[in-house]
Amino acid sequence: MAPIGVGTWSWGNRLLWTYRPERDDPLLLDTFQACVRAGLTFFDTADSYGTGKLQGRSEILLGQGLSRLSPKQRQQVTVATKLAPYPWRLGRHGFCKAAAASRQRLGRPIDLVQLHWSTARYAPWQEKLLLQGLTDQVQLGGAKAVGLSNMGPQRLRRAVAWMADSGVPLRSVQVQFSLLSRQPLQPGGVLEVCRELGVTVIAYSPLALGLLTGQHTTNRLPSGLRGLLFRRLLPRLEPLLALMGEMAMDHGSTPAGVAVNWCRAHGTVPIPGLRRPHHVKAMEQARGWILSSHERQALDQASRELATLMPQNPFQSA
Repeated sequence: MAPIGVGTWSWGNRLLWTYRPERDDPLLLDTFQACVRAGLTFFDTADSYGTGKLQGRSEILLGQGLSRLSPKQRQQVTVATKLAPYPWRLGRHGFCKAAAASRQRLGRPIDLVQLHWSTARYAPWQEKLLLQGLTDQVQLGGAKAVGLSNMGPQRLRRAVAWMADSGVPLRSVQVQFSLLSRQPLQPGGVLEVCRELGVTVIAYSPLALGLLTGQHTTNRLPSGLRGLLFRRLLPRLEPLLALMGEMAMDHGSTPAGVAVNWCRAHGTVPIPGLRRPHHVKAMEQARGWILSSHERQALDQASRELATLMPQNPFQSA
């Protein structure tokens, strides 16, 4: 798994990212090509990405991008997708059609198939069966490895025990993690448990929906729901963003590069959302350096009181 990946939640999302196919699709496909050229070859998606009738749009766009690569380039790309445990996807075979549909949209087997969220809050008895279904996908050749998403430390330990019986080890756990979403860092939290179990942590929303890029001010806000959130939070982030800006200058980087390298410094694989070719250059550059222990500690301290500001995923389990 690459040290920095690419998240594609915004690819097809109208609610938060005002996606419009005629405007955005050419740019997203150009972004995909730029990522591959830059060596950013780990892409994360989900079968539920895409608003309303556009559900699955992110996988479709990735499939289109993959089809335009040379055979050698396609071999270098790793694609992870998440399958949503909707209430109607029941039992061990509940993901069979969904996994087949994802493979068709992507035009290839799935490298890492993930349970999108825990069913602990509405159907806890389903979780083991669905995980067995994901391990079946690996054993049948439809996927190469299994991961989890939005899973807390308690459910994580149960899942690892269940999967041990199948002979298919858990490869990764994906959680919301950034300077503004630090819950996985708590004692006994996901990062600690994953270090103990030897499981990779994938950090989604490492830029906190764009709040940590340093590109926005209260006078220059994104549209829609993100703009409302930014207007409320940006004034409280000024000291942190100033510190990130200083560190970025020291490394010839950007605040976004500092944000993803803070995630890397805590042992995770960040997957920032990239929507435009010019976003790729900052992430390519960010791979070439790491934070010092002093810098990481300074960011830890500066962000400590901000750790509960960001809305958390309601599907995150304990």
